Amino acid sequence: MLPAPLTMEVRRGAIAQLGALLSDSRVATSGRVAVAVGVSQGDKIAEVIAPSLGEARVFRVPDGSVDAAVSLGADLRKGAYEAVIGIGGGKTIDATKYAASLAGIPMVAVATNLSHDGICSPVASLVHDGGKPSFGVPMPLAIMVDLDFVHDAPPALVRSGVGDVVSNLSAIEDWQLSNAERGEPIDGVAVSMARTAAEAVIGRGDSIESDAFLTVLAESLILSGMAMVVAGSSRPSSGGDHEILHAVDQLFPGTSNHGELAGVGAAFCFFLREDAQRLDQVTDCLRRHSLPVTPGDLGLTTEQFIAAVMLAPSTRPGRYTILEHLRLSETEVRTRVEDYVRAVGR
Repeated sequence: MLPAPLTMEVRRGAIAQLGALLSDSRVATSGRVAVAVGVSQGDKIAEVIAPSLGEARVFRVPDGSVDAAVSLGADLRKGAYEAVIGIGGGKTIDATKYAASLAGIPMVAVATNLSHDGICSPVASLVHDGGKPSFGVPMPLAIMVDLDFVHDAPPALVRSGVGDVVSNLSAIEDWQLSNAERGEPIDGVAVSMARTAAEAVIGRGDSIESDAFLTVLAESLILSGMAMVVAGSSRPSSGGDHEILHAVDQLFPGTSNHGELAGVGAAFCFFLREDAQRLDQVTDCLRRHSLPVTPGDLGLTTEQFIAAVMLAPSTRPGRYTILEHLRLSETEVRTRVEDYVRAVGR
């Protein structure tokens, strides 16, 4: 049987209905539940949930670091909570996922923006020692997306989710390449889920202003996370595109955001594959949603992007992607990056 969340809801007013979810004895039997919220939206969220969650203890998560997650995990253990609800963006949800795993309790994810596919994934990306490593965690027990909060989130963060889910197409190509060249086992169900998620978004003509588009984007990001659960790794949603992303994070922290970096990484990897059709599809989609396409759009110089591409394979040792396959020298990387900018920049 495929793993699946207890419930998945994408709608307006979802947070206000948390009480109904928690009445399900599969989440909590005694009702002793903690709530974790981020700093920026914490007061507003606490006000909205108060009528349905009563005396639930609200913890503030200061950032998306390992230290913040470990601190929250210690509080959850001391309080003997049955479950924790993480409400917020990617940093808050990832920190809460890791804290819940440390405390040994289930976690409910309630997303207030759609910046990346971490809503449902079995991975928590947290800041630690100057980097942002990924930690394996159980997937959330239940998932909710509140479209009222998503509409209020910074548009750039919501659009970035498009870049992250579309990058699945590049990751799938890398997984299939590794299967052909290295004999790496490939999970067809996970591939199908990740591809379906990306294809559902890439061709749509509407955008984040409409509930219809946000619903599809939310479902696609959740499906992408479930593909990782099925695969047992991030393979169906993370390839050379994410290697470049992680290299940028290491070398030039604070550059853009996860989804925007993933989108540019995917476009560049399709350029390396000389797949003109997919390259056009991806870059057209990124432009349609006002997302970066070139290194300059990200705020990176050509030299910085070259450095990131050179470092990228070392960020995921053992993972085989188009970057490892081509094994480009620095001179060759420079030529490809410059050619890419000329081809897609306008």
